[in-house]
Amino acid sequence: MNGQPSTLGQVAQRAHDLDRATTFYRDILGLRHIATYDPPGLVFFDLGNTRLLIEKAAPSARLYLRVTDIHAAIAHLKSLNVEIVEEPQLTFTDGEGTFGPPGAEVWIAAFTDSEGNVLCLIT
Repeated sequence: MNGQPSTLGQVAQRAHDLDRATTFYRDILGLRHIATYDPPGLVFFDLGNTRLLIEKAAPSARLYLRVTDIHAAIAHLKSLNVEIVEEPQLTFTDGEGTFGPPGAEVWIAAFTDSEGNVLCLIT
């Protein structure tokens, strides 16, 4: 490989129904819709510095979406009748500062999207 990878450029997620998935990712999660190409059946969203590709041929991926307030984010998803698979829970306290400031807590919660994929929120 010529040069080391420095960021994640794009990730793909499976969708059985592109219109339904577009509504979920745009209206429920609030991601900015970039473009739709149908055919062949590709929908792109802006996820920070990464493009999120929604397509029928993609495998299901476990996406961890960073939020600042996991409890508020889960409450918002519940208010929109999103299925919560796992309530927020403390999964790790970074005593050494391996992933951030020493003592930072990592909380994770899980929910399903409109296509049955499990996605996670992480602090």
